[in-house]
Amino acid sequence: MNRIHRGSCHCGAVRYEAELDLAAGTGRCNCSICRKLRFWGAMAKPATFRLLSGEDALADYQFATHSAHNLFCRHCGVHAFHRGYVEAVGGAYVSINVACLDDVSDEEWAAAPVGYADGRADNWRETPAVSSYL
Repeated sequence: MNRIHRGSCHCGAVRYEAELDLAAGTGRCNCSICRKLRFWGAMAKPATFRLLSGEDALADYQFATHSAHNLFCRHCGVHAFHRGYVEAVGGAYVSINVACLDDVSDEEWAAAPVGYADGRADNWRETPAVSSYL
């Protein structure tokens, strides 16, 4: 069930809300940035995401194809969400860092299904051969 969730970075400079259905699935990816960050995402359409504060606190890191804006708070370093455009995942997206949601209980996190993407090989719809480390 879709619900508006609120999230933030560690220091609170960046705050947002997004309409998400955690029961519909979350994801972990083995691409180089997600793997190093241990990023745990839930996809949102840009129209269902609203940055409440902290646009001026965001720094942007891009690499390779420049298809993703790996945004992070310049004060505390937390990646609360990323924005991008990848045709294979449906075009424009906002990937919400599930661990940065402020209104989710431990039980809700534990119940959220996790899918795995082979981003390292640009096979976004495929599970990598090994995913246990993600």
